[in-house]
Amino acid sequence: MSLLNTLLEFDKDLLLYLNSFHSPLWDNFFWIFTSTTIWIPFYAAVTYVIFRNHGIRGFVALVAIGVLILLCDQISTNIFKDGFERFRPSHNPEIKNIIHLINGKRGGNYGFVSSHATNSFGLAMFTALIFRRGWYTFFIFAWAALNSYSRIYMGLHFPGDITGGLLLGLLLGKVVYEIYLRVLPRFMVISHHNKRTYISGLANSFNKQSPNILVFTLIIMFATIFLSAQLTLKLM
Repeated sequence: MSLLNTLLEFDKDLLLYLNSFHSPLWDNFFWIFTSTTIWIPFYAAVTYVIFRNHGIRGFVALVAIGVLILLCDQISTNIFKDGFERFRPSHNPEIKNIIHLINGKRGGNYGFVSSHATNSFGLAMFTALIFRRGWYTFFIFAWAALNSYSRIYMGLHFPGDITGGLLLGLLLGKVVYEIYLRVLPRFMVISHHNKRTYISGLANSFNKQSPNILVFTLIIMFATIFLSAQLTLKLM
């Protein structure tokens, strides 16, 4: 057996193991959690924090985030998914009838790499590099990890799909951030003598409490989703 086949078999076995841990409560939780629209309040909070500190010049950061998400989505889908054509677990002939799905959702045919993981870790990397606050970095990467794990729980991605998306997201987040650093001085003056002090100055251009607003929003969102999952379970 080749190394690739060994890795694919391990990936399948790991998926079956992780996907075997489920319950009605967590089905409800991850069904809500994995939705894109549920996180609109958090995205709105990010927008608020950026404009609150940078005014109209904050539009540069929002454009960078928009470009980042576009790159993450298009590259993960059009280059990787369409290029590798690796079936999702929910479409894999060997296991599609034995994995745990939620509400019958199977997604598209192909899953490498996970767009959810790419988008989540891309946004986490970019915003963590901008704000450079320990608590925010912890919570935004925890959010990205849980968002990615939800796809395994739902039987929509192999762990390898998630790992590939994670690495791609981190890379794109870093690349877009480096471009952002070079474009920003055209719109905003930040005193600096070298790259290190420039990066520090950019982070300090945000009020120290601003990232705390985002952490608080994430905590409230986590709690709301969990309580909603519990309520939905009781009403079933």
